[in-house]
Amino acid sequence: MSDLHIGPASAADLAAVLDFWKTAAEGTSISDDLAGVERLHARDPHALLLARREGELVGTVIAGFDGWRCHLYRLAVHPDRRRQGIGSALLAAAEERFRELGGLRADAMVLDRNERAHGAWAAAGYRPGDQWTRWVKPLV
Repeated sequence: MSDLHIGPASAADLAAVLDFWKTAAEGTSISDDLAGVERLHARDPHALLLARREGELVGTVIAGFDGWRCHLYRLAVHPDRRRQGIGSALLAAAEERFRELGGLRADAMVLDRNERAHGAWAAAGYRPGDQWTRWVKPLV
C-alpha cells in the first residue's frame, strides 16, 4: 500500500471529485455541485481527503470537524479499486485528523440501502446508533 497517497484536496481537484462521486459514491446529495464542494473546501480545506494511486484518484472521504463532533461523509472508493484497503486507509487518515483536532468520537453518514458499505463500516469498528435517528429538514 506504499504507493497510496492520502492528502487533502486542493481547489483544483474539486470538479474531478464531483465526477469521481458519479462513479464511486452511492446516492447523491443536494450539495453535490461545485458551489457546495467549494464552500466545504473554503471553510475547511483539510476536510476532504483524497486517496491517489499513481496519480489517479481512487478514493475520497470527508472528515468534517465542527469543533465538537467528528462527522464522516462520502467515503467512496472507485469500483475497480475496492477490497484493496483504500477505504480503510482513508478512514485511518480521517480518524487521525480527528484525534489531532481533539475529537473524541466519529459518526458516519451511511445510506440504509447501501448494504455493501455496512460490512466495510462494521469492519472498521463502526456500528449503527441505537439511541437516536437523524432528523433532516431541507433548507432549499
